[in-house]
Amino acid sequence: MIESSSHQLSMGSARKLISRRTAVRWTPAILAALLAILFSSGCDVERRKSDAELGLNPQQTAGRKLFDNYCDRCHRPYSTKGKKGPGLKGIFQHQYLPLSGLPANDDRVSDIIRNGRPEMPGYSQVLNAQDLQDLLAYLHTL
Repeated sequence: MIESSSHQLSMGSARKLISRRTAVRWTPAILAALLAILFSSGCDVERRKSDAELGLNPQQTAGRKLFDNYCDRCHRPYSTKGKKGPGLKGIFQHQYLPLSGLPANDDRVSDIIRNGRPEMPGYSQVLNAQDLQDLLAYLHTL
């Protein structure tokens, strides 16, 4: 037992008290280190902009919702870095698509969306013609 003027602590209680004090003292340092790593690691994490901030019209907004539902799990819209599939930032600003080398135009992108690719499912049974046009309208904003 550790005795003090007004308290008696068992060794287990003393260890817990020291552990808590140490944890409280180290917590800000650990938090600061983690934040420094996060910010220095080149993460491209940023707040998601609203449809209004992006200046999307109703068709593009509908396409963005479709993108969120079907495409976002594998593609990043505002990055050239991919997830499972390529990032789609600027997809129509290049002459050719990044992985297939096909022309970057509505016909080729529509074919890929409808029929899929080896690592991508096709959505011809899910998206109707209007959905596809809405999705293409959104992709043109990237």
